[in-house]
Parts: sequence; structure tokens; C-alpha cells
Amino acid sequence: MAILHIQGVSKNFSGLKALNDVNLAVEEGSVHAIIGPNGAGKSTLLNCLVGRLTPDTGSVAFDGRSLIGLKPHEINQAGVVRVFQTPEIFGDLSLIENVLIPTFARRDGAFAVNAWSRTDSHHAVRERAEHLLHEVGLVSQRHTIASTLSRGDKRRLELAMCLVQDPKLLLLDEPTAGMSRADTNNTIDLLHRIGAGRVTKIIIEHDMHVVFSLASRISVMAQGTVIAEGEPAAIKGDPRVQEAYLGGAHL
Repeated sequence: MAILHIQGVSKNFSGLKALNDVNLAVEEGSVHAIIGPNGAGKSTLLNCLVGRLTPDTGSVAFDGRSLIGLKPHEINQAGVVRVFQTPEIFGDLSLIENVLIPTFARRDGAFAVNAWSRTDSHHAVRERAEHLLHEVGLVSQRHTIASTLSRGDKRRLELAMCLVQDPKLLLLDEPTAGMSRADTNNTIDLLHRIGAGRVTKIIIEHDMHVVFSLASRISVMAQGTVIAEGEPAAIKGDPRVQEAYLGGAHL
């Protein structure tokens, strides 16, 4: 059953069609990759999903609820959480503090500074934060300052910050960008593991190793529209995809 329905979505910027009648359905619990060349409209589509942009036409429904017109924080509270291309963390704070911030924000609706004075009394909250740091392999570094982490570990920390919000849909914008191959493979393993079958994931990615390692279904965009969609094996051999994405070279 599809948890996300995108129908007839278009978006223009000064006459330039960034999105042109995009239709997409994402199955609950799946890992759905969106690929395509630069300028294909992938990031614009993601921004429409999280409320940073409003489509000119079309509809976006998540878990039976329209997202059109909702503010970004309302979409987040509905269960849609985004992981950015560059990890969005609080570099001057410890890892445990980074995970506690979205915990309190989700619980209280807005993070209050004086909540820090009450942190130690919230044993369940802290235990959950430490559990998620354990899940992403960082619990031994929970008191480390976040800015000192490697890029791969910063991504792991950001994933813990996202998971503590109990997402139903996780949007990952190039989650392995700038990583070494070892960090990339570790991140693939982590994404396989976290929320498997429970958290739906949409991945925008240029690294085909990542795409074919993770995705159960792939949509291919070019010039603002979806030109192909299917299981990884079918997409890999589709000549339209090879032409649009790699100039005719085999994926």
C-alpha cells in the first residue's frame, strides 16, 4: 500500500519548468530511490514534499493527509523527516545533546532552553537517546563534541537525531556524498538496518552503488518529469535511463 501519493505536480521558476506533471507513489516500508542528472528536478520535488516549496499544480498526500499548504514543522510532526546532503548537526554540542534536542522539540512542540536544567531527571528520554546512539554505533562517543567527528560519523549522528523523532518517512538527500568508500559501505549497512520494513525511505543519490545496494524501487527523473520507474534490474537495463542519465553508457 502506498504511503505517499504525488499526482500531477508541477513547479515553475520564472517560466522554467523545474517539475512537469510528476506522478509518483511510494509503498509503505519500501526504499524508493529517485535518480537523474543534475537539474532533473529531484531536489525541487523533495522541497515540495517538506513544505519549502509549494507546487503550482498537483497534489501531495502522505498517510492519507494532504501536505499542500502545511508548514515545514507541521509536515515534520506528521512524520516526514529529512536528512540533508551536508549533515545538519550542532557542532559545539556533545552527541547526546544533539540527540536530546529533537527529542525535547518533538515532545514540547518547541525547544525551551531551560529544558537543559531538567535533562538529568528525564531518564526515559536520555535512555532513548543513548539507545539510538547505540543503534548507529556511536554510544561510546556520546560525550564527544560533534564537530570532531568524521563525515561518516556525523551522518550517523544525524540519523540518530532523525530516528528519535519517530519518522514514518525518511527523506535522504545524497546520504553518502563526500564519504570514503568504507564510510559509504558502513552507511549502506546502517540504512539497511534502521527502521527496516517500518520506516519508508526515499533516497536521492548519484552513486549507483548506493542506489542498487539499497533501493527496492527506482524512479528516474529528467527535465522535471519521471521518465522511468521500476525494480532495480529493469531500470539498470532501460536504454532511456542510460541515455538520460549517463549519455547512453551502461549503468
